[in-house]
Amino acid sequence: MEEFEKQALTEHLRDLRNCLIKSLAAVAAGFAVAYNYSRPIADRLFTPLARVLPPDAKIIFTSYQGAFFFI
Repeated sequence: MEEFEKQALTEHLRDLRNCLIKSLAAVAAGFAVAYNYSRPIADRLFTPLARVLPPDAKIIFTSYQGAFFFI
């Protein structure tokens, strides 16, 4: 069994803070990358639907938050 070194509470809190900062930075970076590609992803998802709709038809979302995902 491996031995863990003992740390003071402040060291544990410092490690936790560092992990949280890294995690939030990774989430923010992932969001920024995904946001830049949201339009091509939406175009790729809606292309099959646009092919079968009549020419004058529009896509209607049935929930308030639905349209915000593909603005």
